[in-house]
Amino acid sequence: MLHDARGPFSSLVDVTTGLVDRSIYADQSIYELELERIFARAWNFMCHESQIPKAGDFFLSFIGEESVIATRDKKGELQVLLNSCRHRGNAVCRAESGNARSFLCTYHGWTYGLDGSLIGVPGYKDFYHEQLDKSQWGLVKAGKVASYKGFVFATMDPEAPDLEEYLGEVGRMGIDLIAERGDMEIVEGIQKNLIGCNWKLAVDNLFDWYHPQISHASAFMAGAVREPQNLTQQDMMQLQKAQIGGLSPMHQRVILGGYGHAIGGPRIEEEALDIRSKFYDRVDPIFDDRYREDPKVQDVLGGVGVTTAGHPNIFPNLWVALGAHQLSLRLPRGPHQTEIWWFTFTPKDATPDRKAAIVGMANSIFGAAGLLEQDDGENWDQSTRAMRGVVAQRYPLNFAMGTGATPVAVAGGVSYIDTTINEHAQLWTYRAWAEWMDADSWAALKQTHSTAPAADARP
Repeated sequence: MLHDARGPFSSLVDVTTGLVDRSIYADQSIYELELERIFARAWNFMCHESQIPKAGDFFLSFIGEESVIATRDKKGELQVLLNSCRHRGNAVCRAESGNARSFLCTYHGWTYGLDGSLIGVPGYKDFYHEQLDKSQWGLVKAGKVASYKGFVFATMDPEAPDLEEYLGEVGRMGIDLIAERGDMEIVEGIQKNLIGCNWKLAVDNLFDWYHPQISHASAFMAGAVREPQNLTQQDMMQLQKAQIGGLSPMHQRVILGGYGHAIGGPRIEEEALDIRSKFYDRVDPIFDDRYREDPKVQDVLGGVGVTTAGHPNIFPNLWVALGAHQLSLRLPRGPHQTEIWWFTFTPKDATPDRKAAIVGMANSIFGAAGLLEQDDGENWDQSTRAMRGVVAQRYPLNFAMGTGATPVAVAGGVSYIDTTINEHAQLWTYRAWAEWMDADSWAALKQTHSTAPAADARP
């Protein structure tokens, strides 16, 4: 059905029955409000500090559909600037990354410093008669910019909470699961491709461990994930127990946090950690979890995090794909299209062979050439096409798997559910989506957003 974008959006996400209205994936007015109430307010991932290590380094990113420049000013401070000249709106940066001393508008030559200040105006004396107050016409700057363990985020809303408060325990854990691997460096070049899907479908899929055996059957048959070589039957039994390479449908963990952050996927039984350590050099690099054995890492992740092997999503659209050392952004490009970005990381101290293996695995799994993403993208495309139908929109989608079945546990301030394959994280994400859409300000959202469920709750 066509929807009035004024809400209430909570009526479109029934957290009790697990039903979600299809209009949220198709309605143009809803999409436009998402850009305002979610992307323009949330903390958005910009880049990794290793991409802009020096003054003048820049990386072109997006907040919603709006181009922004992540850079370092002459003092080395992080800046995020709207890539739009204040004179006629033209882009002032066209390159995807590089190093610059200033940003020049190619339309009329207005020039901006690395901190966004307007430093040059052709004809300032003769045409403007020195009446233009340049201090008032700098590039629009992000409301707040911050880095968490090298991962740079920005929000356009100065009323947003500070980054670490926004991330909370679960958001920080999601980033810790990659940041604590050690000194990481980003692989040059970001994989980018367009898929004909609503951005929310691409987000909720990362929590979905129900689809792989069906959607990715051909990819597994083709050897997308290489089987360990030269193993005895006893080795194989131990590997199975350690859940290396498995989808673990009966051993899942979902971790729920404030503002919509969540982690979902397999969990590692504690006794399996010791078994896994025997096989790290004999399996694909995607399964190398040696960093979890470090007591300092265990202290950071806590008991819940160190035995979690699922995928985190930092709301709204940052996927931390743990095994392949990757991050993915799902950038909205209208209600029916999403631009997917993949960032790949390797340990700085890794051997050239290991780095090559990590990059090879990353390229063959996700991105435009990835076997799994080709499967997923086809599903998302077809799902999004169907959402537009007049008849189809009369019938909601079902996200009820596991609802009320397993109580929440709490450890170290983290709420989690150990269960079988489920749809808890997807429904939690849509609950948060509705809360963001219904709140007309950060003050309202802080008051109304769902906090992590208490022990023994049954979401």
